[in-house]
Amino acid sequence: MAAQNTTTPKVRYAIVGLGWIAQAAFMPGVEHTGNSEITALVTGHEEKAEKLGEKYGISRHYTYDEYDELLASGEIDAIYLALPNFSHVDYAVRALKAGIHLLLEKPMAVSVEQCDRIIAAAKLTGAKLMLAYRLHHEPGTLEALRIVRDDELGRVLLFNSTFSQQVAASNHRARHGFWAGPVPDMGPYPLNMVRNLFGAEPVEVTATGVCTDPDRFNFDDTVSVTLRFGEGKVHDSRVVSFTVSYNGGDVDDFRVVGEKGDLFSQPAYQVGSAMQHIKTIAKKRTTQIFSKTDQFGGELKYFSDCILNNKHPEADGEEGLLDVRVIAAIERSLITGEPQRLDPVHRSRRPVASQVQELSAVKEPELVGAKKPSEG
Repeated sequence: MAAQNTTTPKVRYAIVGLGWIAQAAFMPGVEHTGNSEITALVTGHEEKAEKLGEKYGISRHYTYDEYDELLASGEIDAIYLALPNFSHVDYAVRALKAGIHLLLEKPMAVSVEQCDRIIAAAKLTGAKLMLAYRLHHEPGTLEALRIVRDDELGRVLLFNSTFSQQVAASNHRARHGFWAGPVPDMGPYPLNMVRNLFGAEPVEVTATGVCTDPDRFNFDDTVSVTLRFGEGKVHDSRVVSFTVSYNGGDVDDFRVVGEKGDLFSQPAYQVGSAMQHIKTIAKKRTTQIFSKTDQFGGELKYFSDCILNNKHPEADGEEGLLDVRVIAAIERSLITGEPQRLDPVHRSRRPVASQVQELSAVKEPELVGAKKPSEG
């Protein structure tokens, strides 16, 4: 089936999965994109669908068993898919094969093979596929990329980052193994940031993990990762380290260091954060604070524009796959205790300044049958 042709002035979305992130950040941002609307909801909870439908004026509700009926209904042009990671491949492939455009939450899937299946489904019909890398449209993130690309720090040598939060024992993330854990859930943020800051892909991965609370988690809840970039040539060899945790205080920062100076950013990844940069060059320190923006509305506005004007989104299936291949290597390193080699890969597309979106921040609404990860 060929990709859906959008004939309305706004792209019509169905939201599949009405958990915390969909309710707290995605749904409130749709209205002020100007080019997007929600026309259907998919959930296993009828009461949740009814209450959210009433709140946002959405009359069409579907169960997961009725998903294929939704895809064939003609009521939607695109899907925002925010189910747990293990469910991505099935729901993504079915949507794309039906010609429905897809905004897919990260990580893309739980294996490289699953990513390949999703990419193949998009190519089969021409339906547009974008990974929900909201920071690719965030002003502070794009300014960090500009600073490095304009050589303000000189040749960049290293990057380090910490990203931690508390996850409750009752949350679905707490008991479903590595692919529900902090590396796939939080790791894409520092990993994606450094891949795009360096404009390159890692060639070796080493990871060490610990389970600091076995009563709460059945996997390593705190993991440190080292990445090596470059094939041993002096000019392109660089090292990266980042740590992610489900059992730490709320921390999200990164520092990128070059021969001339460094850039420190905190907060760097959280939803609704006002990013702050501290740049130090030749002992001169400057601080830049960015206003809070609606990051989810911004990425949605960008994707809808790609659909309406037939443009290929930057954060496409390849971008998602390149993160997943590193995450899979991290898992192998945790299992074997050995460094994992990665084949050299070149990615030609990177986030650019023209992708910036500066929609005003939205207030988190009252949630219906959903909680933050720290609350359950």
